[in-house]
Amino acid sequence: MSQDHQLFEERGAQILAMGPDGPLGFKRYWAEHEIPFIGMADVKSKMSDRYYQEVNLFKMGRMPAVFVIDRQGMIRYAHYGDSMKDIPENQEILDVIDRLEKEDD
Repeated sequence: MSQDHQLFEERGAQILAMGPDGPLGFKRYWAEHEIPFIGMADVKSKMSDRYYQEVNLFKMGRMPAVFVIDRQGMIRYAHYGDSMKDIPENQEILDVIDRLEKEDD
């Protein structure tokens, strides 16, 4: 998402990445990789549990999950990955955002 961050911003979308690392780990990783969006520590898994994000210790921990949440706070798109490589292409998510924008018109 970093490489297409501008395309998300142009649509008024905000990206938030959550992970099990602590706040210092997130800060360090975000600085080292110059990630242009927000990273949030979810050490006790409160948010990942709320969104039913799967944990599979045999596959390196939390499985990827991607959500598009509209301005009213409703989940309008959800993708639950079954491996660390199972993440939708950015264009798929951008298409969802575009479709939602058209619905709001």
